Amino acid sequence: MKTIVFLCVENSCRSQIAEAFGKMMRTDGYQFLSAGSKPSGKVNPKAIAFMSDIGYDMSDHKSKGINSLPQDGVTAMISMGCGDACPQIPATIRLEWEIPDPKNMDDDSFIGVRDQIGLHVEKLIKQMDNNDSKN
Repeated sequence: MKTIVFLCVENSCRSQIAEAFGKMMRTDGYQFLSAGSKPSGKVNPKAIAFMSDIGYDMSDHKSKGINSLPQDGVTAMISMGCGDACPQIPATIRLEWEIPDPKNMDDDSFIGVRDQIGLHVEKLIKQMDNNDSKN
């Protein structure tokens, strides 16, 4: 089982959306988690609404801190573009995705960020699957 962790500051938008896309795209052989360095305590209502628009129910997602994550055995840790403010956990693969925080964006821009995250997650899964087929 590969454990993929998406990290941001509040764990209310970007990392939650990335976790949701992972769960939408791949359920076998992967575990998708998210957390934040300073969790807001709630998932952004726009994130919930705009993921619902594409068929994923995030209403049961919770904003959580890194203490909720496994501290070993993480395959990939992806920071969502928050630089030094993003938490760090031990992982085999570390990636930084420069994705703007959509929390104060208008709806169209927020949806654009959602879609950008979806493309990144899809590419990540394909790369990890391709690496498996080479081994």
